Amino acid sequence: MEWTDDGIVLSVRPHGETGAIVVLLTEQHGRHAGLVRGGSSSKQKGILQPGNAVRAVWRARLAEQLGSYTLELDASHAAAHFDDPLKLSGLTAVCAVADRALPEREPHPAIHAGFLALIDAMGNEALGDLWIAVYVRWELGLLAELGYGLDLSECAATGSNDDLAYVSPRTGRAVSLSAGEPYRDRMLPMPDFLIGRGGGDFPDLLKGLDLTGHFLEKHLFNTQGEQSPAPRTRFRDRIGGHAASDTMG
Repeated sequence: MEWTDDGIVLSVRPHGETGAIVVLLTEQHGRHAGLVRGGSSSKQKGILQPGNAVRAVWRARLAEQLGSYTLELDASHAAAHFDDPLKLSGLTAVCAVADRALPEREPHPAIHAGFLALIDAMGNEALGDLWIAVYVRWELGLLAELGYGLDLSECAATGSNDDLAYVSPRTGRAVSLSAGEPYRDRMLPMPDFLIGRGGGDFPDLLKGLDLTGHFLEKHLFNTQGEQSPAPRTRFRDRIGGHAASDTMG
C-alpha cells in the first residue's frame, strides 16, 4: 500500500529510540498517523513542527497498519510565526483542535482547505488581528462538517434576522434581542463579526472563540469526560488578556 498527499503536521510523539509517530491532516486521506524513522533527529525536528506543510508518502504492507511516512517540507509555517506569540499560539491551537476532533482516516478536504486559508490569513499582515476571525470561522466549519453546525441566519423564535443578539447554548440557533432578553443569563452572546455587524475587536473575537468553544466541548471534546485541548485553552486565554486590555483602555 502506498499513497502520496499534501499534509499539515498536527502532532508528533516519540517512538522508540529515534522514531516519531506523526499525525498529519492530509487533503485526501484525512487525519492520518504514520511512523517517521529518525524523527528525533535535528534535521527531522525542523520539519516535524505543528502547522508545517509537507508532501507525504505513506507506505504499509496492509491498509490497516500504522505504516511509515517519508516527508518533504513544503512550508515552515511554525518558524514563520516564531516571533509572534499570538499567531504561534493560534497555529498550535488549530493543530490541537484538528488532532482531537477529526476522526482517523476520514477525508475532509474542506477542513484541510480551510486550514490552509487560515494559515494564509495569519501571513497576511494587512489583516492585522482579523486572522482570529478566520480561526473562529474554521472552527464553525469544523462543527458543520462533523454534523454540529450552528444556525446564525435568523432568530429561532421569530424567524427574523433583525437584532440578533444571542445564541442558544442548547440548539446553536440565533436568538433576537427581544426574544432572548428574559433568558439572557443562559444565552451565549452573538459575536458581531459573524453576522456582518462590524465588531472584530478583541472582545468580539473572544465572544467568537467562546461560542465555538462551547459547542466543541459539548459535541466533541467532553463526550468522554475529556477537557478541551490545552493549546486551545492557552490561545483563548491570550485573546482574553487582549480583550481585557481593550476594555480597560
